[in-house]
Amino acid sequence: MTTADLPGPDSLLRRTLGEWRIGLVAWRLLVLQAADPAVAAGMADYSTYRAHPWRRIEHTMDSGKRLFFSDRDGLRREVARLERTHRRLAGTDGQGRPFTASDPAVRVWVLVTLYECMTAMRELSGCPLVPSELDQMYGEFRAVCAEFELPDDLFPATAADVPAYMDRAIRERLEYSEPVRYLLFDMLREAPAPRRLGRLRPAWPLVRTVSAHLISALTLADLPEAFRERFELRRTRRAALLSFILHRGMRVLMNTLPEHRRYRTPPAGKSLSPQPARAATDRPSRAETSPVRLPSPRRRKGADSRPVRLRTFFRQVLDQTGDGCITAADLQAMAHNVCWPLELAPESEARVYAAFETWWQHLRAGMDADDDGQVTCEEFVTAMLTGIDAGPAYLDEGLHVAVRAVFQAADTDGSGHLCADEYRTIFGGSRVHPAELNHGFLQLDHDGDGRITEDEFVQAFADYFTARTDNTAGSQLLGRP
Repeated sequence: MTTADLPGPDSLLRRTLGEWRIGLVAWRLLVLQAADPAVAAGMADYSTYRAHPWRRIEHTMDSGKRLFFSDRDGLRREVARLERTHRRLAGTDGQGRPFTASDPAVRVWVLVTLYECMTAMRELSGCPLVPSELDQMYGEFRAVCAEFELPDDLFPATAADVPAYMDRAIRERLEYSEPVRYLLFDMLREAPAPRRLGRLRPAWPLVRTVSAHLISALTLADLPEAFRERFELRRTRRAALLSFILHRGMRVLMNTLPEHRRYRTPPAGKSLSPQPARAATDRPSRAETSPVRLPSPRRRKGADSRPVRLRTFFRQVLDQTGDGCITAADLQAMAHNVCWPLELAPESEARVYAAFETWWQHLRAGMDADDDGQVTCEEFVTAMLTGIDAGPAYLDEGLHVAVRAVFQAADTDGSGHLCADEYRTIFGGSRVHPAELNHGFLQLDHDGDGRITEDEFVQAFADYFTARTDNTAGSQLLGRP
């Protein structure tokens, strides 16, 4: 396919993909993509969707924005980043079949399902795209896909060929795997509260239960009929009515909203209400450091606080896949999450991944007693305490290699310091409240100049792991104890 002009602000693709109501088919999209065996295997072995669902969804949405709302340079950077990431996702699934996320057919499936979900959104709303509009949007979509340099013959030739492509894939390739079942029925029922919920956080258990029921019903109602038939998924009358009301109601709402309220991602690709950037040396305000505390077990006065902190670190930081143990995939996911918001150059990204691989090999050598490629929480705590008590060099050989790589990656301006924003970028995960991050930064910023040096950063991690009490600054790296 020859290189074509990318879709611009007035393109049908950007206006369709950028609307808030695209969220109504987002779960449908995830289910269809996960039903591909290679995608399911990659999710099972490498994805953080169980432990960090909101972060995983945010990354997916950010990637879509970089792909479909960027200029050609931004698009090519994102394509190259995705290719580097996908090369690392390979292995053997539960049935002994080899898989790789770099498989061209799998990548085409993931892309085409996005286009199909955009057309489904319009059809479900009662205002389907006419053939000329389908051709227009498919042409705009293929102009973006051309940058992936995937074989043309793997894509449907025209917009009119997409339904047959979807039907064939559903009947011949897709599988109803555990990740698909989990996405449909369990993921939202187990999801932790989004960190932006604020004062509504206590109501999350109720909100989660209601939301999970509604999204599951909506997704089952909206999935292609061939998909429901093949995997015997029942579409109830109530679910069909829910779909009718939501899709048509959102269409009416979107048509009545002013332009700047209608889009989650404006067609121009830039925020309609930009926020002023914080200066690099600005310190977090008192309001940002409000007393929101992370829950932790009670300890006897004078007791060694290291085991509790190590278990917290294991649960909140190391166990990225949420399966109760750490493997090479967890450390790889940590490296990915460091690199993701920074958009590093390939060489810098490779250094981060190599540092985390060094850390994993150090962990495995000292903790994986049965050589099964996994480390449990108690194995981690026991081995860390033994190693730390043996001498300070223990951390230098593993943890500090990764910590220094994180610092150097986060120091985007090469100043030799981290400001508060850079610190929050690295540690701003879904399980740690922003106020707690600000508190941790202030504890490490000893001279109050709004900056942390590399040595201070490394020492903070050393203190977090070695301090027997919670009085040192490093012990509050992830917030108040």
